[in-house]
Amino acid sequence: MKSQTISEIKQLLAGIDDLDDPRIIELTSDPRKGVQLAVKAAERRISKYREAVSQFENRFKYERSFWHKGLQYIAGVDEVGRGPLAGPVVSAAVILPHDFDLIEVNDSKQLTPATRAKLAPKIREEAISIGIGSVDNLGIDQLNIYQATRVAMKQAVESLDPQPEEIIVDAMQIPVPIEQTRLIKGDAKSISVSAASIIAKVYRDHLMDEYAEQYPQYDFPHNAGYGTAKHLAALKEFGPTPIHRMTFSPVEKFSRK
Repeated sequence: MKSQTISEIKQLLAGIDDLDDPRIIELTSDPRKGVQLAVKAAERRISKYREAVSQFENRFKYERSFWHKGLQYIAGVDEVGRGPLAGPVVSAAVILPHDFDLIEVNDSKQLTPATRAKLAPKIREEAISIGIGSVDNLGIDQLNIYQATRVAMKQAVESLDPQPEEIIVDAMQIPVPIEQTRLIKGDAKSISVSAASIIAKVYRDHLMDEYAEQYPQYDFPHNAGYGTAKHLAALKEFGPTPIHRMTFSPVEKFSRK
């Protein structure tokens, strides 16, 4: 391969995904500095990819344990929007197939908005079933945020078809007659919960972007209803909108009597 240009070698390395590939081993003896830099870059890329695959496989362990017991439909459930001052709380429930292979899927909080936006339609394409549940600000004010979250999760699960035989949920108890495994930080431990967290986050962010067109002063595209400085300043100046949670402080403080 010493007759190849550095550009050609970079193209060759781009198609290699195994550190033990004999071509990488051969290239380590190439005296050209550019080749050695290209080899090091390829080794870092492959190592990073292998680590991502390992972590992905680890996040599949709960689902695989249930499949091994003969269960077929395992739903991951997660929510988004418990903390904001405005907008709904949204839950998603996702049943994934055995051959699900989107290794980038992880806790939505660890992903950029662009990555979440890219992954959400791919999850929808591969998933066996996806359910969405939502409770608006009026329901939250009536029920309290904890109970509203449970209602949203119940809606999400009940809209799945087929219905799951087991639920993996992020540290909540959903009021449905289905066995449930509750995990602390489940969105980082179970691939199904990770997928649900992405679906819920992208769905809610889209809703808040639509609300931003009605209420542009509150900067919803950048805060999704959370109490940022700009959001609080708008609340102080303009008061709450019809989508604000009146029982949440400081919304109640800034409400106009």
